[in-house]
Amino acid sequence: MVFRSKAPLRIGLAGGGTDVSPYCDLYGGAILNASVSLFATAHIEPIEEPVIYLEAADRNESEVYPKQDILQLTGKLDLLKGVYNRIQKDYGIAQTGFRLTTHVDAPAGSGLGTSSTLVVAVIGAFTEMLRLPLGEYDIAHYAYDIERKDLQLAGGRQDQYAATFGGVNFMEFYADDKVIVNPLRIKSRYLEELSNNLVLYYTDSSRESATIIKEQQENVERKDAQSVEAMHLLKEQSRRMKEALLTGKLEEIGEILDFGFRQKRMMAKNISNSRIEEIYSAAINAGATGGKISGAGGGGFMIFYCPGTTRYQVVKTLRQFGGEVKPYTFCNFGLTTWSV
Repeated sequence: MVFRSKAPLRIGLAGGGTDVSPYCDLYGGAILNASVSLFATAHIEPIEEPVIYLEAADRNESEVYPKQDILQLTGKLDLLKGVYNRIQKDYGIAQTGFRLTTHVDAPAGSGLGTSSTLVVAVIGAFTEMLRLPLGEYDIAHYAYDIERKDLQLAGGRQDQYAATFGGVNFMEFYADDKVIVNPLRIKSRYLEELSNNLVLYYTDSSRESATIIKEQQENVERKDAQSVEAMHLLKEQSRRMKEALLTGKLEEIGEILDFGFRQKRMMAKNISNSRIEEIYSAAINAGATGGKISGAGGGGFMIFYCPGTTRYQVVKTLRQFGGEVKPYTFCNFGLTTWSV
């Protein structure tokens, strides 16, 4: 028998960065995001040998270990090892060996929540295999705990919840790891228009988000006025985005995104750079009314809102910079598991 799972990646539309401690612990954070038809998948196949095979098919990385309780973290496939170690500790895994194979539809460090979504997918496959009594909030918080505490990886909270719940959500973040996920009932014609007008562009460069996030955290800790005020305004941006989507005021989306792009740059150095600024300006000149850097910034994916038929000229312009315009649709489901 093979145990499988898939979890969607996400586009952050507003409020990005306000889900990161200590900001959300002190002031409360709010983010609006939407899952898309790009996925992290995990497959676990039990085998009779007392051996653990780990393989990241999209990265051409693999390792083999004798069956054991703790896999040493070496910097290679540590996300997979971290999930295994925690589940082995908390629940125990059958003494037989297994083969764990994963795949992610976007590069690591590209700003669509790839790492956290992968962790959620691997937890999902183990949950299916072991029949663990974990609900959506349980899995999302478990993934957060593994990444931020066990593996000591800097980052926020939104990605684990977006991957687990799926759909379009307005998320609130508070102290003591409290998270509230509010699914938004957006009319289908509004979502179709949003999907038609929103261009997802990969800059052909990834980045190490931890450095940017750590600087953001330090700015909050020392109460840097510019950085903290920018986060306050990004939280307000998420509420504006929610209202625009629910009421169908899609003509405001570009301006709301542009407002967020200007504030995001104030949170930490290296969120933007000369190439990102050049790409952004070119897209605006081609007809986009706003856009943003996806994730922590510094590279990876960008999104642009292109009303009417401007997307065609914007796409043509973006291709001059290399990279790739990525086709997608919005995804109304989160983590899904099954066995065959």
